[in-house]
Amino acid sequence: METPKYEELLNAGVHFGHLKKKWNPAMRPYIFMERKGIHIIDLNRTAECLERSGKAIRQIAKSGKKILFVATKKQARQIVIDAAKSVGMPYVTDRWLGGMLTNFATIRKSIKKMQNYDRMLADGTLTNVTKKERLMITREKTKLERVLGGIANLNRLPSAIFIVDIHHEHIAVAEANKLGMRTFAMVDSNSDPRKVDFPIPANDDAAKSVEIITKYITNAIKLGLEDRNKAKTQKESAK
Repeated sequence: METPKYEELLNAGVHFGHLKKKWNPAMRPYIFMERKGIHIIDLNRTAECLERSGKAIRQIAKSGKKILFVATKKQARQIVIDAAKSVGMPYVTDRWLGGMLTNFATIRKSIKKMQNYDRMLADGTLTNVTKKERLMITREKTKLERVLGGIANLNRLPSAIFIVDIHHEHIAVAEANKLGMRTFAMVDSNSDPRKVDFPIPANDDAAKSVEIITKYITNAIKLGLEDRNKAKTQKESAK
């Protein structure tokens, strides 16, 4: 799988970090220079980290394990939703509920509640309730779908997590680390790359930057899924 070229990363604004006064010193190895008070990310390091992350996440997908996509920032939401759906992976893009991973059993109960509402509205079970009750149930279902819709089919904890902006999604990072999940993330100059297993130094605010990094990760997952299908086919042919 071809890593995005230097020019492509440059055109997407991947190199733009935050103001120098907001930087995290742990990002020093990934900073190329400072320009007009803004840190410039070393795109050669970005490409290296992308390649390393791509190989690792491809293997996870090949093993058949789930990878959770997380991005609740407005400019990244739709990009991540589309990417996760294209590879059949779960996602969280509205808001991160505390305990979404560490208290997964409770979250599953809320998902089942949401699914029950779906069935009740579909099969006419609610025809005997009052208009007010029906409206309340519909509103609660909509609220649950917004927050939990992306993980509705997640029956067990994912094995890995891909995050856009670990500074913003610090609770998700903490929960994933507590459970020993493999963590992949876009890490800007204001974040601590040591908090994730596979940091990808990149501008996590610009939509184009989020898109090019997420696309590469998604393509790596697609290849992993293809590897898995090929291995299955070969095994069945050998019988």
